[in-house]
Amino acid sequence: MTLLHRYLFRELLVATLAGVALFSFILLTGNAIKDLFGLVADGKITLGTTIEMLVMLIPFALGYALPMGLLTAVLLTLGRLSSQSEITAMRAAGIGLGRIGAPVLLIAVVGVAISLVVNFVYAPDSKSAYREKLAAAIRTNPLSFIVERTFIRQFPGIVLYVGERDGSTLRDFWVWELDQQNRVTRFSRAESGTLEWFEEDNYVMLVLERGRVEVRNTSDPEDFSRVPLGPSFERLPIQLPLDRVFKRQVFVKKVSWMNFGELVREHRRLAGSADPADRARLLQVKMNLHEKAALAFAVFSFALIAVPLGIQTKRAETSANLGVALALTMVYYLVMISAGWLDQRPELRPELLLWLPNILFQSYGLWSWMRFGRS
Repeated sequence: MTLLHRYLFRELLVATLAGVALFSFILLTGNAIKDLFGLVADGKITLGTTIEMLVMLIPFALGYALPMGLLTAVLLTLGRLSSQSEITAMRAAGIGLGRIGAPVLLIAVVGVAISLVVNFVYAPDSKSAYREKLAAAIRTNPLSFIVERTFIRQFPGIVLYVGERDGSTLRDFWVWELDQQNRVTRFSRAESGTLEWFEEDNYVMLVLERGRVEVRNTSDPEDFSRVPLGPSFERLPIQLPLDRVFKRQVFVKKVSWMNFGELVREHRRLAGSADPADRARLLQVKMNLHEKAALAFAVFSFALIAVPLGIQTKRAETSANLGVALALTMVYYLVMISAGWLDQRPELRPELLLWLPNILFQSYGLWSWMRFGRS
């Protein structure tokens, strides 16, 4: 490796790592806002659990951040060198585009290998572990939906309100029981109450203490001229089912969360079936295999198109190059998403159409390289 190659390789590697870190952070933040921040705000999961789960998502984010990071790095590095006339000096010294772009292609080939491993092994495993952890974190804290000074409407036919909460002890507790038209038929208010979770039967036992019940006319609950007060009580138990709040279900791994070995086994299991549902799932398996591979080769596609583009644009500004990188990324993923919409049309071979963005980008990249070489 010549001195020039070492210089370019070092500059590109540092910029690539910075770009991958930036886009990984953006993707992780997006997942956190979508899945976790609301749960943290409601007290359903702890901040420590949130950080642990975000760390679990890093391999998943890397699968998308690697192509974008390398694309941005090439545009930034070569754009800066071109704007400072260093590329012109290289060409005047007889250095062609092939030698200039060699470090980029080397990093791209290594990036493709890393992406294949990440996309087929670490990313799906981390996504599955993340989803399992998220479900488990919520279920291990089932009383977290009780938020003080908030109307709680998760239970069918019941509205709860708690003035103050101290662990499982509740103070100033209000309970409205509703009919089919959501009209109040029974109202209970107690000085305090306690909650106990019965995990095996998936319900919460609410025990109200020192309160009074107001029972309304079931035929006309909105007739407030006849609202007899029920007796006061020292202790009133109410059973609240949790099936609607925390659904009890077996964790089923989605096709997109399967690693390479699981996808291959699922492909073999479904290959000989004539059942329409199995055929539809088989197409999903095929599309996921091709999608993960196509996303890995996106690293090479982006690198191939970025070298002549970075040299020709001659932009040293970071914001401008980031804008170009984001625009190219959007075009790439838009074409891929459009191919994914054809998952109900197996006769069109949508799993092969997922390679269309790579074909377009690499074709344009090769044409640009040849055009640049003739100039």
